[in-house]
Amino acid sequence: MKKIRLSICLILMIITSSEISFSQIVIEAGDPPNPTDIPGFYKSKLSDIQEEIMDIKTGKAEVIAISPGGLPVYAVYYGTKDNFHSRANYNSAVAARNPAFYAKKDSSSKPVVFFLGPVHGQELENIVGLVNLIHVAETGEDYRGKDWTSLKSKMEKCRIIIVPCGNPDGRNRCPYDSFVGLPTEIMTKYGQGTRKDGSFYGWPGAKAVHPMKGNVKILGAYFNDDGINPMHDDFFSPMADETKAILDITRSEVPDITVSLHSHENKPMILMASYLPWFMKVRIDDIRNRLNHRYKNAGLAHVLHDWNSEPSIEDKEFPPRTTFNLIPALHHISGTMAFTFECSHGTTSERFPEPFVTHGDILDIQLNLYEEMLDYLLDNRLYWE
Repeated sequence: MKKIRLSICLILMIITSSEISFSQIVIEAGDPPNPTDIPGFYKSKLSDIQEEIMDIKTGKAEVIAISPGGLPVYAVYYGTKDNFHSRANYNSAVAARNPAFYAKKDSSSKPVVFFLGPVHGQELENIVGLVNLIHVAETGEDYRGKDWTSLKSKMEKCRIIIVPCGNPDGRNRCPYDSFVGLPTEIMTKYGQGTRKDGSFYGWPGAKAVHPMKGNVKILGAYFNDDGINPMHDDFFSPMADETKAILDITRSEVPDITVSLHSHENKPMILMASYLPWFMKVRIDDIRNRLNHRYKNAGLAHVLHDWNSEPSIEDKEFPPRTTFNLIPALHHISGTMAFTFECSHGTTSERFPEPFVTHGDILDIQLNLYEEMLDYLLDNRLYWE
């Protein structure tokens, strides 16, 4: 996938083009309205991304893809890219018993970190985090004025790639800018969509039809305007340009660590993907326990146990229950330490009658994740030489 390299002025032309539709799904009668008490630092909109892009001075922004709905997918870069002296793709290099044939990574090269914003448009908490992360990289503070110079200094030791939103079509259709205090079923309705009779697709129904076309009343924000869920694209022959661009970044940038940012109603946590090498699962266990302890020490929402994955053979029974989704695809393209992070929406349900996170908590959850990733990588980098 060839990157669409555009200047800031051309990006602005794309933003303001009359050919781009910014229409949202209309909230149905009886559903709660979009909240009006959202703090100013809670920057979850596509327009917030665009405004932040226009203010970048030390980083570099590119449009890496155009969505089916005509919306730009941005990537923001900090730090210079090293020459990894590639002689083979990752797959072939591993077959030759040394990933350095794909990318030579020694102490002279910078660590590379890839922050992949939400590929599900209703998981907007992660846009909040990444817009603030760009602001931290530029100023050393988040949009509350809170000091994050330690995070900024760690970013300056690395090559950083930030895709603030991996599915602008889905985010564009989502009619809510915050789910804090709203019922989980509202997030499910507009996130995963409904059938023509109004019934929810929900989970796993939203994954049982792909591309999501046909019996659709509300096309959920899970999907781009072509009905593609980037988390479950055909990675050997991607259907969505957004997916192609994400894979291309991973292949060319060779990130040491990659997070795909998601959200759910539960406590924040890193999830383990299937079809990863065992040594990588051990490393992911390590960082997710470190992150959970960081949240506990910071007084943020956290789970009450540690993780310790057990060796297993994938899919011992039929039908299979695990999937080769975007996360293992990112790893097997580049060798990156890839995982899913699930932030908290702050929604309410029978399990959680009251929201256990505030807007400020969500931003702290995000920025602590990013700093933990940098701490982990700077302390535990794998060298390929």
